[in-house]
Amino acid sequence: MKASIESSIFQIDEFVKIGINHYTKFVISESPQMLKGRMQLFQEHLFFDLQDKELTDYEGIKEWRTLWKKLGADPGRYRPSMEAMMRRIRNQNYLQPYNSGVDLNNFFSLQYEIPVGLYDLRAIEGDIHIKLGSSDTSYTGINGRENNLDGILTITDDIGPFGSPFVDSLRTAVSEQTADALQVFFIKPSMSINDAEQLVAAAGKMFTQVNGGDYSSVILNKEQVQSNLPTI
Repeated sequence: MKASIESSIFQIDEFVKIGINHYTKFVISESPQMLKGRMQLFQEHLFFDLQDKELTDYEGIKEWRTLWKKLGADPGRYRPSMEAMMRRIRNQNYLQPYNSGVDLNNFFSLQYEIPVGLYDLRAIEGDIHIKLGSSDTSYTGINGRENNLDGILTITDDIGPFGSPFVDSLRTAVSEQTADALQVFFIKPSMSINDAEQLVAAAGKMFTQVNGGDYSSVILNKEQVQSNLPTI
């Protein structure tokens, strides 16, 4: 499988970077108590932190709102996924445990202040390509609604769009039957490639420590717009 990103995106912002982890032979189940406890404590810490801060005081949210505008979308109407989660936490509407895949994905997104998506490879056909969505780009999301992705980075395959830093599609949602998946990290533009590689590797290590299996990583950027996802 190949992963690529539309080169025209770098004409809008040359520092866009996308990290991808390919996971195989893992087992998703109910999250262990360690992860549930860590996620709850992290959200409680964020809640108190958010009482004294604006959302745009968080560098990740600030950078992604800026990029959102550059790409042509309204961050006040279509928010990056980690900002939407932080708004919930600010209102003490904490994220509840779902499974060990989704819970870790949410933890990474909050910890690194970036959108992160996790996709079941069984539902993906052909190569994946990241492009800028248009007025006719949409899919049914895990939020149960039809979501338009005009001006929003979109992950597509041979079937159509299935992921974005806004909300992910129902088609590729992971479950306890998922054993082969892609995790996509929408890296902060200011982060160096070396730091991005370390972030994606750290997430991959933690994911496999909790769920088992193996992983491999790639970083797409203006110097590498296409890559074969390594066979594990």
